[in-house]
Amino acid sequence: MKNRYIFPAIIKVEDDGYNVSFPDIEECFTFGENLEDALDSARDVLELCLYDMEKDGKAMPEASDIGDIHTDKNESIAWINVWMIPVRDKMENKAVKKTLTIPKWLNDIGVENNLNFSSLLQSAIKEKVGIYDANSRNGDLSTKKLD
Repeated sequence: MKNRYIFPAIIKVEDDGYNVSFPDIEECFTFGENLEDALDSARDVLELCLYDMEKDGKAMPEASDIGDIHTDKNESIAWINVWMIPVRDKMENKAVKKTLTIPKWLNDIGVENNLNFSSLLQSAIKEKVGIYDANSRNGDLSTKKLD
């Protein structure tokens, strides 16, 4: 199992956006309303496809050579790079232990109010960086762009 994969994606210009497919991975495709969205979606779908293949014990295909890929006039090739270590951690919701320091009086108030410090810290970090999950106030998996 490798930690880094690079696969060619075929980006096809359509009237309503961009379709993306991976010639080496049959069921791996996505789209985007603009090129930036299409490339972001390409990385996301490639991560998911590769993760599923790993979990299912399927053999990973070799990336095609660029000269072996046929494209039409409205198509181009982009290389999509995936680093699997953070993908695996995210998909497995792997927890890490963090040691932190807070004032005693704040700890006492938290204990008195039966706060789950781990859950509270996770929620605060997600809110600070703009990550919202299905249990949050907007009900979807989305992020906001940080400046």
